[in-house]
Amino acid sequence: MEIHQFATSLTYGDAISNEMLEIQKVLRERGHNSEIFIRFYDPKMASLIHDYREYPRFSSKENIVIFHFSIGSPVSKLFFRVPDKKIMIYHNITPHSFFLDYHRILTRECYKGRLEIDLFTEKVDLALGDSEYNRQELERVGYQETGVLPLMLDFDKFDRPGDPVIPRMYAGDKWTLLFVGRVIPNKKFEDIIKCYYFYKKYFNSDSQLILAGDYRGMERYLASLQELVEELQLKDVVFTGHVTFSELVSYYDLADVYLSMSEHEGFGVPLLEAFHKRIPVVAYAAGAVAETMNEGGILFHKKDCFQMAAVLDQLQQDQDFYEQVTSGQNKALGKYAPQNVSRILFEFIERLNQE
Repeated sequence: MEIHQFATSLTYGDAISNEMLEIQKVLRERGHNSEIFIRFYDPKMASLIHDYREYPRFSSKENIVIFHFSIGSPVSKLFFRVPDKKIMIYHNITPHSFFLDYHRILTRECYKGRLEIDLFTEKVDLALGDSEYNRQELERVGYQETGVLPLMLDFDKFDRPGDPVIPRMYAGDKWTLLFVGRVIPNKKFEDIIKCYYFYKKYFNSDSQLILAGDYRGMERYLASLQELVEELQLKDVVFTGHVTFSELVSYYDLADVYLSMSEHEGFGVPLLEAFHKRIPVVAYAAGAVAETMNEGGILFHKKDCFQMAAVLDQLQQDQDFYEQVTSGQNKALGKYAPQNVSRILFEFIERLNQE
């Protein structure tokens, strides 16, 4: 049986792109012919993809196609027209309202994507969310056959050596707070900065905040964040911009604690990467954050920056507490073991074949 994948883009370092490659890997290991069909792609990944418009010559009623739906695009229109058996994996679409002041095109595409998700309730055989939070949204929209397939992640790659230059750039023993993610408004970088302000002013002046993520296309939002840093007279706040994978590993190695204030997450891959690196996570419980963390880490259901700063201080001062948090996180990771996620994927494939 051929089992292929569709998506709007394949981008270096992107969580959905990484999942597509992991799914392709396990499908091929099971003997399935499996290709990836894309509209936009990073040039470094050109050898891994086909243009989505080529798919009609691969198409067959005997095939299964998996569509990773995360934004509106012409890819979805082709996907829903082919006669193959169809699985849609919904990675959630950030509400367009987050982008109104910062990015006109992204505002439009997210708005269109939210409309598009309503149009295809009768055109897929199985609709999966990568979290229960996302599955429930599919169910509310009207999809009849739904389920949950957690993201398929390769944590072992984070055990490789990182970029040797990064530690030298941040020489010293500053306590390091880290957040990893694209610089976009729903991630609420401004709230991370405010929490860091309280932490640095009242608890630990010898600390630094590293915000690791690409800000291309979000220069207006970045400018507002830099203005906030200046207004608060904060030092030791670093916007890294786009990082390579080896640089990302080094930033995780450098971090003492991971802080998330995001207000819209359909999953939350960096939370689990921090778990794997035994970095305690302090996070605001928005969207699927609590579900992703699986009872690990430290969750806040209200944004109280001073209280969160106090917890950051407790993690620094109390080594037993630090170890207790990281041990709990390590236990929580069992849910995402590759063999568990692969088993769930093939159960869904078998379910579809029997219908």
